[in-house]
Amino acid sequence: MGTFLAFLKSFAILIIILDPFLGMITFLALTRRMSERERAEQAFLAVFVAFALLVVFLFGGQVLFSLLGISFSSFMVAGGVILLLLGIEDILGLQFSKREANTKAIAVIIGTPLLCGPGAITSIIVLAQRYGYFVPFMALVSALVVTWILLLFAQKVAALLGERIVEVLSRVLGLLLSAIAVEFVKEGILAMIAEVAKR
Repeated sequence: MGTFLAFLKSFAILIIILDPFLGMITFLALTRRMSERERAEQAFLAVFVAFALLVVFLFGGQVLFSLLGISFSSFMVAGGVILLLLGIEDILGLQFSKREANTKAIAVIIGTPLLCGPGAITSIIVLAQRYGYFVPFMALVSALVVTWILLLFAQKVAALLGERIVEVLSRVLGLLLSAIAVEFVKEGILAMIAEVAKR
């Protein structure tokens, strides 16, 4: 696969998993009483937190596997299951984990676990395994820039599209996320079978 196609695929996967529309809805709810300047600061900090954490896992994820003795195929299956649960959350509006809101730490809440959660961590490590470091890094930067713009102009975007359309878009991304999760699980199982066959 060419570098550009690999970038586009990585970018699409990260945008779907980061789900900036869900982040935008949460961001709006948590920053209603803030000034425009305070919202801009929180948007930047949230994206920076997500970027810093995901870069750590991008470059250090495979080293962590080696230290813990975890096979990549096992990680793909486990990560795929987590992604599937997150996709079901988005589609059906369910909540399998607690996400308590603390208005004093909005940037951290949006940055992680909303943007940089188990799904994003899984995806960035899988993409690094597939394409090396450069392509996923550039895709991550691009996806987070888009996310930052949506957070920065969250009020205007929500007013333009309407909260219902934003919610529908978030659920569509949830469906796509579920499909990606199934692919991860399938690839992980096939890799496990291949590993067993080599022994």
